[in-house]
Amino acid sequence: MTEQLMVKQERAVRTRDALIRSAAEVFDREGFALASLTSISSLAGVSKGALHHHFVNKAALTDAVEEAALTRLLSVAGVVPPRGVSRVQLLVDVTHRLARALREDVVLRVGFELSGEVSRPVRVDLREWWRRWVGEKVLQAEGDGELRPGVTASDAVNAVVSATVGLEVLGARDAEWLSGATITRFWLLLLPAVVSDGLLADLKAEGAWCGGVVAP
Repeated sequence: MTEQLMVKQERAVRTRDALIRSAAEVFDREGFALASLTSISSLAGVSKGALHHHFVNKAALTDAVEEAALTRLLSVAGVVPPRGVSRVQLLVDVTHRLARALREDVVLRVGFELSGEVSRPVRVDLREWWRRWVGEKVLQAEGDGELRPGVTASDAVNAVVSATVGLEVLGARDAEWLSGATITRFWLLLLPAVVSDGLLADLKAEGAWCGGVVAP
């Protein structure tokens, strides 16, 4: 591969990434329905012709935003905890990671918002992906005896998913809903209701790892 071709390919990747981010910013600011390709290309600093070179239409660009958001979500949830960390603590810490990422990353935030967009088919449903991930971890916690007697995995999953998705929706317009303090207070309320007494004292609602206590 010649150096000239490598430079051309790198430029194309940068342009595509800039268009995805610009689309997310315009969707976030104006809403999906009102967002125009002209606004997106202008924000990215490219011509409409260059935009159409990468994405044939708004639907294709939106699909790319969703796919990029899923990649970010996989990174957030795919961390490997230190040895001996409980399933519940993993869930607590990843929830903090997700909230922080939603505050800071417009592509991830818009990817979640697009999951609730009714005017178009959803290609990648991030909210459904999150529900399945939480369900998997809660079932593992149940198998490890981490849940309080009488609490079913489905009850715990419903509580976590409904609360975290609700915070995600509210946080799209007010970042305080996604602050470390808000996530910590949520877990302080929920943990005593769902976790066994033997595990409860060892859990840290503010987060225990992932680079230390999660900053607010």
